[in-house]
Amino acid sequence: MEIADDYKEAEIRHFDSVVIAAVQGHVSPFWTKVMVSITFLGSVRWIMILSIATALILLMFKHRILCLYVIVAVSLGGAFNWILKSIFHRQRPDIEPIIEEQGYSFPSGHSMGSFIFYGALAFILFKLYQNRWAKIAGVFLVSILVLSIGISRIYLGVHYPSDIVGGYTAGAAWTFICITGYSFLDYRLKKKLE
Repeated sequence: MEIADDYKEAEIRHFDSVVIAAVQGHVSPFWTKVMVSITFLGSVRWIMILSIATALILLMFKHRILCLYVIVAVSLGGAFNWILKSIFHRQRPDIEPIIEEQGYSFPSGHSMGSFIFYGALAFILFKLYQNRWAKIAGVFLVSILVLSIGISRIYLGVHYPSDIVGGYTAGAAWTFICITGYSFLDYRLKKKLE
């Protein structure tokens, strides 16, 4: 909310212009191919495919609450992003974009959606695996991927850096709410079984 309220302020504009200049200073055919591929990993289509696959695998192994967690986190997280975009009505950057995108800019749906979904995968890893190094490696890889998706949106000229920060922040808040809900439900079900 703070970023959205202040996005016309000088500090936010300065932050955006400095980061855009740094990221887009390396535009080349090679990096454009890389960034288009990375940005696809945060697209609605790809995240929905992976979410359905993840939910089905969790259901197959009888992890019903984790399956419900993924479905609720991703689907309602997408609705939450749509609501935020419709509230703030921030237009996309007026620089020459490398790819075309429709809709409002703030908060970044790719950044928010990737934080929620890949964050859910990291949470599942923590719940199901005991190996500490596997958990650390999983969180590290997820963090790099989510960060790369955000950078790809700036590189491709379809988001301001503050849109990305807003997407990560909203995604983190929604992930916290979902994890809290999961923990409460898990606790109640375990209490019933005692």
